[in-house]
Parts: sequence; C-alpha cells; structure tokens
Amino acid sequence: MSYKNCDIICFTLSRWDSFISSPALALAKEFAKNHRVFYVEHPYSWKDYYKEKNSPAIQNRKAALLKGKNIYTNPETLPANITIVTPKLTLPINFLPKGSLYETLSKKNDKVVLDAIRRTIKDFKLTNYVYINFFDPYFVRSLPADIKPLCSVYQSMDDISQVGYSNRHGTRLEEEIIRNFDITLCTSKELTRLKSPFNKNVFFHPNAADIDVFSKAVNETLPIPEEIKDITTPIIGYTGSIEYRSDFELLRKIAETHTDKTLVFVGPIQGSEVDEYGLKSLPNVRFIGSRKIDQLPPFLQRFDCVIIPFKKNTLTKSIYPLKINEYLAAGKPIIATHFSEDIYSFNDVAYVVDDHESFLTTIDQAIRENNEERVIARTKKAAQNTWTARVEQFWNILNRVKPV
Repeated sequence: MSYKNCDIICFTLSRWDSFISSPALALAKEFAKNHRVFYVEHPYSWKDYYKEKNSPAIQNRKAALLKGKNIYTNPETLPANITIVTPKLTLPINFLPKGSLYETLSKKNDKVVLDAIRRTIKDFKLTNYVYINFFDPYFVRSLPADIKPLCSVYQSMDDISQVGYSNRHGTRLEEEIIRNFDITLCTSKELTRLKSPFNKNVFFHPNAADIDVFSKAVNETLPIPEEIKDITTPIIGYTGSIEYRSDFELLRKIAETHTDKTLVFVGPIQGSEVDEYGLKSLPNVRFIGSRKIDQLPPFLQRFDCVIIPFKKNTLTKSIYPLKINEYLAAGKPIIATHFSEDIYSFNDVAYVVDDHESFLTTIDQAIRENNEERVIARTKKAAQNTWTARVEQFWNILNRVKPV
C-alpha cells in the first residue's frame, strides 16, 4: 500500500459550484493531478430544498436529492479526475437542543452520508483511500468499521465556538471528530493551539491561493467588468463574503472619509449589518454581488488597493484569510486590520494596522507607494503559498504520522 497511488474521498462543507472561494475545492483540484478524488458535497436538507427548489443548484441535483439517482457528476469546469457525489436530502436539526432527539436524527443524517460514501466505494472499487472531512463536523464524527481509509483527516478552518449558529452543536461535535480522526489540520496558528488538546496529531496547514487564476490581474490585460466601467475615481476593493467578521463601523468610516474614491464589494452579503450601517445609501459604495473565482481578476486589476477590514475579536484571532494570498497574487496593495498572528506575518508585503484611524490614513499611503518593485514582492510572497505546496505538506504530514 502507498499514498502515492491512493484515492481520496473528500466530505466537505463547500459545494463545488459555490460562489465563494473554497479551500476544499482548491485542494481537491490539486489532489486530482495525481489521484482520483471523490468530492462528497455537504448535504442539502429538506428545508434547503423547499427554500431553494427553483434554483439551478437544486434543479441540477433533483434526481440525486430525491431519489438517489445520478449521484455522480463530472463537471466540465473541474479536472476529469474529480467526481462530485451528491447525497440525498437530510433532516434540518441544528435548531434542536442537545439531547436524545438530536442524536437520533443526527444518526439518520449520518446514514444518508454514509450510504453515499459506501456506494462510491463499491461503484468505483475503492480499496486504498484517504478520507478527508473539510470542516463539516455535523456529519459522521467517527467512521464505521466497514469504512477503512488509510488515514482519516479533519480540517478545521474557523473557531466554531464564536459563531452563534455553529456553536449550538458545532463546538462539541468538532471536538468529537478531532478525537476520533487520525489527523487534524488547522488553517491558523491560533486554531492549531485551540485544537491540540483533543489530539496529539494537530498541525498548522494554512490556506493558499490559486496563483494561476489571480496572477492574471498582473500578467494580462483584462476587460474592465461592466459593473465598474463607469467608475472614474480610484477604487478601494474587497472580494469575498460581507458578514459577521466584517467591521461595518470601519467600512462606513472608509466610505465617508474617502469620498474621492469608490468602495467596491464583490461577494455575497450575509446578515443585516450592511443595511443597519446604511452602506447601500452612500454614493461612493457599490455592491456587485457574488462572482465565481475566475471572474475576480478583472475586478482586482481595476482596484487601486484592497482591504481586509475584519473585526478584532476572539473569532478573527483564529482566521487565516484565504483572500490574503489571492490579493498578493494579484499584486495589489493590501490594508488589513491586525486581527490575528497569521495576518501580521504578512506585514512585509501588506499594511497591517491596529486601529480605525491608521486604517483610514494608510489607504492613501498604500495607493501612493504602489510601484513595480512592491508588486513583484507581493507576487513572490504569494508564490510561496500555493495549493501545490499545501498538498506536498499534506502528504509529508501523513507519511510522518501514519506511514503506509
């Protein structure tokens, strides 16, 4: 047996066609260069189904969700070695309190996922395989005796305890899965510290970037997106989800202080804070909405600087943001709040500031100081943080902890 020729089963919180950049999918694509990858999607619940039943995502999966038919797909946009596996619908149970009812229904949901995994193992004759759970501790916290991977790996990406919805059950479930799995990988140094008490094999394994995608913002002349063609001012840009991690007070201050610039957000809005802080009513703020990862470079190329305006709190202390390496690969001047030890490790190529006032004044400095030498330094830094490097690190960890 050898990891060199093994297959990989990924069970992941991120679906393959999500608008948000997904470390799980990025790693899956990198794994697929040398391995068959079976990407088992986070299940849709019956609640999800009725809420989104007319959406293309649901319609394209309808036969799999309702009848367990056509559960395998090979999307043209993904490497041929990746097979997407769609489990049937599950029960929505997060609202329930901890107790016997939750555990009973949780086992029913686990059976749905395990049925899809067992079917995949049988249909594709999998014998030597690694099982990876990418940040989805709500299902299958321990593998049954008949599912025998060469190694079981869990990846933790955020501090679940600091998010109300996730913390309801997620904190204790994540501790359980870490105790039961062979290895846990954590995307930040703080997470690595927090999870180490539950398993001796916990390792720092940070996010990276798809350099080939984002370097287009530096190396190619891209068409200006229609949504920002009319903007004649310098642009302060942000890509990614706008949600509970964002410092909305700071965002309001940026727009009100830099009235000679336009603040452009490319990503989904979650929660009500955007409306509560009146950001949509400001004349120099524009929300583009969700875009696929390969649609981001044309926006980034037009941005004069980019921001990571996260709050400084217990949650963000555990975050290594995916976007830092994406921004660097695009060569952009970055202004970020000093929310974690991991973000400060980039202070040689990014402006990491401690307070709102510094953030506001540094925007002009970052734009003014931008030059070819700094662009090269940023892209070199990003080149150290590729998914290829992360996969190499992954196999080194497995061979050290559980050689086969």
